[in-house]
Amino acid sequence: MTGSRDEPLAPRRAMVIAAHPDDIEFVVAGTAAKWVRAGAKVAYVLVTRGDAGTHKMGIGRQELGCLREREQRAAARTVGVDNVVFLGYPDGMVEPNLELRRDLVREIRRFRPDTVVCFDPTRVFVGSEYINHPDHRAVGQAALDAISPTAAMPLAFEELAAEGLGPHRVPQILVTSTQCPDTFVDIGETLGLKIEALKQHASQLQNGRDYVRLVREWASEAGAKAGLEYAEAFLRIVRPDSA
Repeated sequence: MTGSRDEPLAPRRAMVIAAHPDDIEFVVAGTAAKWVRAGAKVAYVLVTRGDAGTHKMGIGRQELGCLREREQRAAARTVGVDNVVFLGYPDGMVEPNLELRRDLVREIRRFRPDTVVCFDPTRVFVGSEYINHPDHRAVGQAALDAISPTAAMPLAFEELAAEGLGPHRVPQILVTSTQCPDTFVDIGETLGLKIEALKQHASQLQNGRDYVRLVREWASEAGAKAGLEYAEAFLRIVRPDSA
């Protein structure tokens, strides 16, 4: 063990905020599947449709975006999630601006989660082979800014009140893809579902790399830190002002 906190109970309502189709499947789908099995209502919010996510020529943004949206919905259904929202920002061009913060506040106030999962905006380098996508960092920053304090402030984005969306405090935040996790979710029973969900993203798994093996290795490495076979790792933030 590495001093990690006990695994949190499954939330009643959880929202996962990510930049692209497949981000959730690579990193947190095992946790989402576990929560759904425990009776949680889970919503996915994708800031983009992944419409630039290819190195192949001969396909346009609209066609690719429609394909990746279908793949994401299929992946979500695999783990039991049917609430998937696409905000439609252009892939590769996301900035953590007030427009995005407002759109995320809208979804938080609409769904009213007691747990939000988002990505660590401070992580730039992942090992010696990968530079974290700028959209991942931008969406992580916008998500944290939307959660705390904006979604809970009644005078922030007053136009949302006209939509019937009052303030909402999110009691718990789980930050994923972080270099300093302190909380681990045992996904030993849902790793298979996570892999099946990942396989739905066929357009992203065609470069010859064994992504199934990679995901299994990541889960094993996270599990080893917590004395588990397979896990997903988070930095857990519990907001006492939300009690």
